[in-house]
Amino acid sequence: MTAEDVARAAREASNMLQTVSSAQKSLVLRRIKEVLVERRAAIVEANQQDKAAAQIEVDAGRLSSALFKRLDIEGAGGEKYTTLLQGVDDVDRIPDPIGQVTMARRLDSDLDLYRVVCPVGVCLVIFEARPEVVVNIACLAIKSGNAAILKGGKEATRTNQALADAIQHAIATTPRQEGVQFPERAVQVVSTRDEINSLLDMDRYVDLVIPRGSNSLVRHIQNNTRIPVLGHADGICSTYLDASADVEKAKHIVVDAKTSYPAACNSTETLLVHAQAADTVLVPVARALLEAGVRIHADARAQAALAQAGVAGGQVVAATADDFGHEYTDLDIAVCIVDSLDAAIDHINAHGSKHTDAIITEDADAAHWFMRRVDAAGVYWNASTRFADGFRYGFGTEIGVSTNKTHARGPAGLEGLTIYKYYLFGNGQGSTDFGVGPGKQPFLHQDIPLDQVRDKFVL
Repeated sequence: MTAEDVARAAREASNMLQTVSSAQKSLVLRRIKEVLVERRAAIVEANQQDKAAAQIEVDAGRLSSALFKRLDIEGAGGEKYTTLLQGVDDVDRIPDPIGQVTMARRLDSDLDLYRVVCPVGVCLVIFEARPEVVVNIACLAIKSGNAAILKGGKEATRTNQALADAIQHAIATTPRQEGVQFPERAVQVVSTRDEINSLLDMDRYVDLVIPRGSNSLVRHIQNNTRIPVLGHADGICSTYLDASADVEKAKHIVVDAKTSYPAACNSTETLLVHAQAADTVLVPVARALLEAGVRIHADARAQAALAQAGVAGGQVVAATADDFGHEYTDLDIAVCIVDSLDAAIDHINAHGSKHTDAIITEDADAAHWFMRRVDAAGVYWNASTRFADGFRYGFGTEIGVSTNKTHARGPAGLEGLTIYKYYLFGNGQGSTDFGVGPGKQPFLHQDIPLDQVRDKFVL
């Protein structure tokens, strides 16, 4: 199939999905989990082959270690694969939003207007490594009634194909419901860069592009398509230790935010410290980071505070201007001392990526000021930036993290794949029947209680 054939088939599948019931979507999702369980050994074997080939590329310096870490689908003791399966169940349990009414208004007698949740349509998802994205996106697309075209990185080709084959087999072997067959082309996979370049020009068929990967990948897509793009190019997250920060909370939160998954986009890359907390909080936090194997890139004031406390050595280095606003995706962190809460906020707004930022403080007023003023998709008080995740938010899984200020922001789950349309039910009215003057009548504009009509159009 050509790229246009794939796009056209996706559009046809999207049109068919408009009339698929919630029960049928649930059957498909349960069948996907069954097949993923049945084929687990084969999928893991494909992943091991991908990892073996990728390790050669890492050793040769052609593939980053951060990208390699994202390639694994099994995890320690199979934990990651188990989480993947749990994600399918979680998506299945989420109430189906399609057809729900979010606004209802009576314009006049026998003239009722409804704003109704509907699918976006056709979503093109382009990602690097992280083969579990195939399952995440496929399940969210199915639940939300969207068709998905998936393109993974070449480093995960075998795993991606094994997962896609399992999903397509599950769709094909799900029994018909009320004579309706779930469209087999609802989830498709493409494999070449040329296909992607062609698809990025097909705004006639594709409604939304979701890139998940490196800064260069996201920037390339944003600069080479007319199709709306949902995503983020950088994950430059900051944690600020306020003057009243609790030492034990700070140690636990910062170590978690930096070390639990350094390659993740929600990992803390910059640590800002109030000058009054330099000796009391920064020093023990720095020791904890060093014990965890983190290299500290400290500005001059932070270096001086650490040196005075005897915290120095090869893992504490002088920060450069480029360290602030840099996404390490590794066990490195930039540290800067600031003189006030507002200075920390200004630093974040100037150097951050509008992803997720946190404040550690016992001062509620300072926390609320921080959360109002920091321009980010997520702002946290006394919690790790690593919570910025669709699974942790209870979304089941996520299509990605968006720093856009559009219909979806932050970890985007099911709602990121939905939009709305307006239903208007009349009885012969014309627009010129309403207005001011002879023979005209005013609109009623009476809100209809949502609890009476919320599920009016849910299948």
